[in-house]
Amino acid sequence: MTLLDDTLAEIRPLDPAAVSEARDRQGRLTKPRGSLGVLEDLSAQLAGLSGSCPPPLPEPAAVAIFAGDHGVHARGVTAWPQEVTAQMVGNFLAGGAVVNALAGPLGATVRVVDVGVAADLAPLPGLSIAKIRPGTADFTTEPAMSRAEALRAVEVGIGVARTLVGEGAGCLLGGDMGIANTTPSAALTAAFTGSDPATVTGRGAGIDGAAWELKVAVVRAGLARHQPDPADPLGVLAAVGGFEHAALTGFYLGAAAMRVPVVLDGVTPCAAALAAQALAPDSVAALVAGHRSLEPGASAALASLGLRPLLNLDLRLGEGSGALLALPIVQAAARVLRDVATFDGAGVTDKGAPGPGRS
Repeated sequence: MTLLDDTLAEIRPLDPAAVSEARDRQGRLTKPRGSLGVLEDLSAQLAGLSGSCPPPLPEPAAVAIFAGDHGVHARGVTAWPQEVTAQMVGNFLAGGAVVNALAGPLGATVRVVDVGVAADLAPLPGLSIAKIRPGTADFTTEPAMSRAEALRAVEVGIGVARTLVGEGAGCLLGGDMGIANTTPSAALTAAFTGSDPATVTGRGAGIDGAAWELKVAVVRAGLARHQPDPADPLGVLAAVGGFEHAALTGFYLGAAAMRVPVVLDGVTPCAAALAAQALAPDSVAALVAGHRSLEPGASAALASLGLRPLLNLDLRLGEGSGALLALPIVQAAARVLRDVATFDGAGVTDKGAPGPGRS
């Protein structure tokens, strides 16, 4: 038995009794029934995930940014040089990135995990070095990684999730860093959803029309060469994924196994979530869609996952930034279910039937 096998065996659906209790309690809180919309559904999900109503508050939060480089970068799919991956890791560790600015006020910690950066990184506080190798191969000419490497990367992600929860995290957020990683994200999304590559391939960090057409052609070439089978999710990751995609897949599986909510970020985390769903359909019970990325693959992935994003801000940064912006909403859903008085408890007359909301 591998760590992955053990983790998959621990994943189960939402607890129906806790979900029912949460929905019943929402109907008795001092507000019109249904007036908090998606927040009420989210609170029921959190209750079902924990198996208790009200659920534990999803705090403190911990962000794990998985970083890796990509052989497909050599195909010209981005104008950004590959060394920016390592440079941005340094920026995260120095506290100068967007993710740091957003995480600080929320009390969220930031952990960077090197699973495949094409540079030797010096050990620093906040950095975990779990490098599989320095970057994947060009998936237009060979598999991005071996099956054994894909498994190792998935298990790195499981281990990170277990470590963060063991350190006290009540909510996990996954981020990514890897120049050119929206190309394997598009390939993974196309493979798992059956979408045409042109509909799930975006402009990443801002390529022009000609570069986008090349990027679509590269995704098509990789899929045509490997013919990845979505029934073999580890094989799909190995064929056209990235080390950060595989690690994020494990991160989500680890969170689901430990019954801890995990907030999705943009297109790369969403592509990884498709792999997690393929490995364990019930893992989706732990997932919360933080936002809808401007990258088209994210919308296709969220539709396949059956998740409704909490925010729609035209973001396309990565790093876990959109997940952090959504975090207060996730925490509010649990806090309302726990802290708002019921009609009986507050001595407030209950109209007794659904009606229009009030401001």
